[in-house]
Amino acid sequence: MVLQRAAEIASVEGLENVSLGRLGVELHLSKSGVFSLFGSKEELQLATVRAAIRIYIEDLLNPNRRLPHGIVRVWRLCESWLGHSRSRVFPGGCFFFATSVEFSARRGQVRDLIAGAQREWNGHLEQLIGRAIELGELEPDTDRVLLAFELIALLDGANRAALLHGDDAAYARSGRAILNRLRDLATDASVLPATV
Repeated sequence: MVLQRAAEIASVEGLENVSLGRLGVELHLSKSGVFSLFGSKEELQLATVRAAIRIYIEDLLNPNRRLPHGIVRVWRLCESWLGHSRSRVFPGGCFFFATSVEFSARRGQVRDLIAGAQREWNGHLEQLIGRAIELGELEPDTDRVLLAFELIALLDGANRAALLHGDDAAYARSGRAILNRLRDLATDASVLPATV
C-alpha cells in the first residue's frame, strides 16, 4: 500500500516529491512509522523503484511469458505495454519514462536502479526479437538492437503524447506503427494481426 502510493505519486510528480511525511499524511500513518519502514528518503525512493519493477513484471512480463517465442510474442508485449500505459496502472503513465527523465543526469543509487531497470527492459525486448530471428519469423538481417530501440521509441512516444496532449489516439497510432514495422520485417506477416 505504501509503495503503491509512492509509485503513483512518482509517476506524476517525480520521485523527489515522494516523502515520508506526505505518505504518512495520505495513508494516515505517522511519519515516524513510515520512517521506520525505510529510514531515509533515498531508501524510500529505492523501494519505490523496486515496487514499480515488480508491478511491471507482474503486469507485463509474466502474462506474456506464457506465449510461445516468436514475432507474435514481441507484438503482444508491445500491445500489453500500450494497454498498461493507457489504463493508467500508474496515473502518470509509464513510471520509468517519468523517473528516467527526472534522474537521467544525476548520479547515485536511485539513478543506477532506474537505469538498470531500463537496460533490463531493453535487453528483454532485444532477446525476444533475437529469438524471433532465430525461429525464422523475422528477416535474418534484422538488427535486434535497432528494432528494440525503434519499438521502445514508439511506445514512449505514445505515452508522452497521451499524457502531454491528452491524445489517447496516440496509443492506436503507436500500435499501428509497431505492427507495420513488425509486418515489414516478418517472414510471414500472416501470423500478425492485419491491423490494430
